[in-house]
Amino acid sequence: MVFGTFDIVHPGHENFFSQARSLAKDPYLIVSVARDGVVTRLKGKAPRNGEQERLAHVAQNPLVDKAVLGEEYGYVAHIAAESPDILALGYDQEGKYVENLKETLADAGLSPKIVRLKPFHPELYKTSKLA
Repeated sequence: MVFGTFDIVHPGHENFFSQARSLAKDPYLIVSVARDGVVTRLKGKAPRNGEQERLAHVAQNPLVDKAVLGEEYGYVAHIAAESPDILALGYDQEGKYVENLKETLADAGLSPKIVRLKPFHPELYKTSKLA
């Protein structure tokens, strides 16, 4: 399972999905698309595209098996509902959702493996540079 805004699905995201898929022998990639309100709170501005449009674009990607909307507040119930074996975090994902992630999930009885993925040409493929 991976998480993100995915305002514009670009080659960096394609690589992100590929890296996540490579973590499992028989991968099933669940992509959690951030809610509009969450993006606004975390980034200080609304996403360029609404959550339903972003969700639809991600769902159409051939590397994605399932696309879901994240929670408006929190994340534990959302992760528990999908019950992933692995959570793959982007190289640049940080903040309150990442700090203490393992402990927060353990408190809820969840123990997915947490992996940090590598950047893929972030000087070229970063939505903020493309938008």
